[in-house]
Amino acid sequence: MDNSAYRRAYHEAETALEQVLQAGDGSRLADELWAVANAVDVNPVLRRNLGDPSREGEDKAALAQRLLDGKIHDEALRVVGAVVSQRWPETGDLVSALERLSVEAILAHAQRNNRLTQVEDELFRFGRIVEGTPDLQAALSDRRADVRAKTTLVDRLLSVKAAPESVRLAKQAVASTRGRRFDHALAAYLEQAASRQDQVTATVISAVPLTQEQHDRLVRSLSTQYGRQVHTNVVIDEDVVGGIRVEIGDEVIDGTVSHRLAEAHRRMTS
Repeated sequence: MDNSAYRRAYHEAETALEQVLQAGDGSRLADELWAVANAVDVNPVLRRNLGDPSREGEDKAALAQRLLDGKIHDEALRVVGAVVSQRWPETGDLVSALERLSVEAILAHAQRNNRLTQVEDELFRFGRIVEGTPDLQAALSDRRADVRAKTTLVDRLLSVKAAPESVRLAKQAVASTRGRRFDHALAAYLEQAASRQDQVTATVISAVPLTQEQHDRLVRSLSTQYGRQVHTNVVIDEDVVGGIRVEIGDEVIDGTVSHRLAEAHRRMTS
């Protein structure tokens, strides 16, 4: 896939979304964009016609207008029109963009209600719980399982204590478009949440909880190193022998005792 072409197309669509969000509530918009993403995902003919890079953007936007007029609100129709007007490198990119924009609308709604950091933390913790519970992981990752059953399970697990946006995003992740795995969808949503707050997210693995002073010192150091605010998700792992391990994207900073011992052993035997 041509990533630069995708980024250009997505930027244009995202600009339309942000303009719409300035004037209204993102909650309903998110639902309608998600519904359109699913409708296009399951209909190969529709996906091909709306995502065909050889067709003029105005022609595809007019087709979307005819198909969706009266079925979704004008704000959502405007965003869908901006999406289908772009030249996507692959027809499936159209569905991915619609899903991503739906997530952005939910995150914007959480941000407007001062819950975006809470949502990011809750999604991360839920992902860790699923990863550490084989039966739950199997239930939510089974592509053959009924989607309604999976979303009902998520609702039962999260709805009492979690923010409403966390519940909605977790339910979208288990029903993600294009057959994407739950954990991959959730990771993408977390990346969007971090990006929306203009920060990077670090997973900090430690044998014991960090004191507030240790945590603040670590955040300051990482923020200085990366030139952006760093949000930390702390994971307690009793197998860690002293020190901490920090993961930021594909980069790993391993300051654990076990890692240093392994490095020392490697040098001695090399």
